[in-house]
Amino acid sequence: MRERIAFLAALAVAALVSALLFAPRLRRPPEPASGASARSPAASVAPPEPAPPPPALVAPPRPPLPEYVRVNPASATACRAGMVLVDGIYCPYVGHHCAAYIDEEKDICARFEPEVLCEGRLQRRRYCIDVFEYPNIEGVVPVVMVSWLEAKRACEVEGKRLCTVEEWEFACEGPQMWPYPYGTARDPDACNIDRKISMPALETFSDPWKISAEVERLDRRVASGEMQRCVSPFGVRDMTGNVDEWVHNELGNLDEKPFRSTLKGGYWGPIRSRCRPITSTHNRWFRFYQVGFRCCSDTLDGSKAVTPAERTARIPRRSPMADPGGRQGP
Repeated sequence: MRERIAFLAALAVAALVSALLFAPRLRRPPEPASGASARSPAASVAPPEPAPPPPALVAPPRPPLPEYVRVNPASATACRAGMVLVDGIYCPYVGHHCAAYIDEEKDICARFEPEVLCEGRLQRRRYCIDVFEYPNIEGVVPVVMVSWLEAKRACEVEGKRLCTVEEWEFACEGPQMWPYPYGTARDPDACNIDRKISMPALETFSDPWKISAEVERLDRRVASGEMQRCVSPFGVRDMTGNVDEWVHNELGNLDEKPFRSTLKGGYWGPIRSRCRPITSTHNRWFRFYQVGFRCCSDTLDGSKAVTPAERTARIPRRSPMADPGGRQGP
């Protein structure tokens, strides 16, 4: 909690300093000219009527959510504030086939075939996830330069935990099992992806006098929620692009590859930026200019986060993917 309070206090101090810097300065009234006779109260000019107060600032209305988004109405009672409920049937192994590559070597796909493959024993998943990347505040850029251990601790301070790989994937792809949180075709205008990047000067990251300026030079983050169409079927924002997100890989190792400390989602650069790919090559102390996280938690009603799916639950091994427009496939 102290870390959270310190972070919010820093924001408050910054806002106060800005207000003091930009507030109009008070001026002393002008001195009367020498030799000028003082006017009697009766001859004084009446002060002008005060100007009417400016109209209250009203935030512009938020655009409606895309039609494919279904925020679970139980989120308000099942989850803490700022989180949404993810509840549904999760497929452990999902396969997509790229129909048109942007860069096949880097596995960057413009459009996927309309069929999705599902393998493995189905699971019922029910848990809560932060709507935004940490600190989970709309309009604030997500934190970066945080290690897996620091991210894990920050979530625990709030009574939450790092998302598992599977929790993160399901919250991103939705029951549709989309490759992207918004559908089957890559859209650089939906999420903060495919931006021009600068090559980092790696030697500066070990120099405390230079690292801040280097991170600022490389930074292409946007504020959480700024990309209005970057929202998953469950109503989770910015899951692909903006910053890489630490997750807990239960199949990973603590001290050797593949690591338990795993990254999901990609950042603002031209990389895969999809729901299923993972990067498990960084240890738990790794920090970098584009690495952040978000938190998950069990529900407040105490239900289990993962259970075997009901016997009646069915996902065909091969099934068509409906895109956001309601059509089958791209």
